Amino acid sequence: MAERAVPVLDVKGLQTVFRTRGGEIHAVNHVSFHLGRGELLGIVGESGSGKSVTMMSLIKLLPIPPAEIRSGEVLLDGRDLLKMSDEDLRQVRGAKVGFVFQDPMTSLNPVFTIGYQVMEPLLEHMGMTKPEAAARAVELLELVGIPDAKKRLKAYPHQFSGGMRQRVMIAIALACDPDVLIADEPTTALDVTIQAQILELVKELRQKLGMAIIWITHDLGVIAGIADRVMVMYGGQVVEQAPVGELFANPQHPYTRALLKTIPKISGEREARLKVIEGQPPILNAPLTACPFRARCEYRHEPCDKANPARRAVDGRPVGHGHDVACHWQAPAMREVAHA
Repeated sequence: MAERAVPVLDVKGLQTVFRTRGGEIHAVNHVSFHLGRGELLGIVGESGSGKSVTMMSLIKLLPIPPAEIRSGEVLLDGRDLLKMSDEDLRQVRGAKVGFVFQDPMTSLNPVFTIGYQVMEPLLEHMGMTKPEAAARAVELLELVGIPDAKKRLKAYPHQFSGGMRQRVMIAIALACDPDVLIADEPTTALDVTIQAQILELVKELRQKLGMAIIWITHDLGVIAGIADRVMVMYGGQVVEQAPVGELFANPQHPYTRALLKTIPKISGEREARLKVIEGQPPILNAPLTACPFRARCEYRHEPCDKANPARRAVDGRPVGHGHDVACHWQAPAMREVAHA
């Protein structure tokens, strides 16, 4: 997809910490990225890499305290969400930014009907009357592929399957035609057949509505099929970012390469065992002063212990607009040492 000159979302230097009895946890470390209009950005990384906390920080969905957004800008159409009042930000949530969470059973309120929950953002943000909201709710449920939509308005969440509940969550997120849809591992709790249906639904909705989407997952196979661009996170920061085809064809960061090796293969010679990434993610109880992946990296060298590498361009384009990586090993001198 062609790159947009003016992004709908522009995040600069986002830093989020959690204050605990044992000290501060530096969960998000100076994350910067942009999202073009109509683009689908995939964010990948193992559990604890900072994917979900980063996205929840954008619209202040984290409990404050213990969370604290310490620095950064989150520009949505030029307006900094982090400087908005709670009331203004409440109007942005749902109306401008939709959010689909991982587990629809805990995201939907079990004591309210599906119709009530789909209608709520329409009444709150769109100023519709109840009959108008009900009619629009039926349209939204039909849009996400729920049969007998009008009858299902009176049903409760427990009367829907997991896949249908996730479709309802998508309908709620789409209710106010948001500019950005953030999907936080929305298919993780579903079986593979339903997962494929949800992914196909997202593709269709994106074509129809043209909205920008951030898709958070640990599954690189999912990203390969739906994303325009991929951002790899580790240790609460971005370690590599590239167009999806470029990332799979030419991964630059050792962590990205390790992730790709963990994907099961169904063609060619079968290996005896699946690859694993040895070791554990870092404990982020202090600001990063060295590469967070160094303890698990086969290319570890002296610079890795002395400084946290900054992102640099791989393909000559500005950082964030092409292929970039945060790695000391990628410096020419380090490559020579690694292969010596």
